[in-house]
Amino acid sequence: MSLINGLPAHVLLVHFVVVLVPLTALALAVGAVWSSAAQRMGIVLPLLALVTLVSVPLATQAGEWLEQHVDGDALVRRHAALGDGLLPWVGGLFVLAVFVWWAARRTTASGSESSGGIRRSAAPVRISVAVLSLLVAAGAAVDVYRIGDSGAKAAWHDGYSKAASGGGDGDAH
Repeated sequence: MSLINGLPAHVLLVHFVVVLVPLTALALAVGAVWSSAAQRMGIVLPLLALVTLVSVPLATQAGEWLEQHVDGDALVRRHAALGDGLLPWVGGLFVLAVFVWWAARRTTASGSESSGGIRRSAAPVRISVAVLSLLVAAGAAVDVYRIGDSGAKAAWHDGYSKAASGGGDGDAH
């Protein structure tokens, strides 16, 4: 991808990533900690994670095209390097979302939670998945923040004046 309606595609596609990764991370964390929430989300949780997973390489590919069409300074290179590290985090979100969905579906089908709680043998697995989900969700959200911050710095580091221009002070004369 290169341009969408005359604008670099990366500038537009990155907004999907910025919204979907934290949203997926939050949904996964909630579903992993509260199985009733995972049951209510149903197939939406892994589908959301799949859309998120697909959006990352699209934004990255568009970013690689844009990187070749802008002046390559250290800030752009840092942003690109950070961006390349997001896919494993989002892959983890997807895998865990599928597992949480599958476990919630299996629990609903067997009725094990409604008939006296989680089996003792399943509790360590549920706790492990919840902890891992929280760690991956936090890692993905922090990584998106770091990538976005570096991208904003690369785009705006010399693109504005710290002093206001004299023309738009808002006073009516």
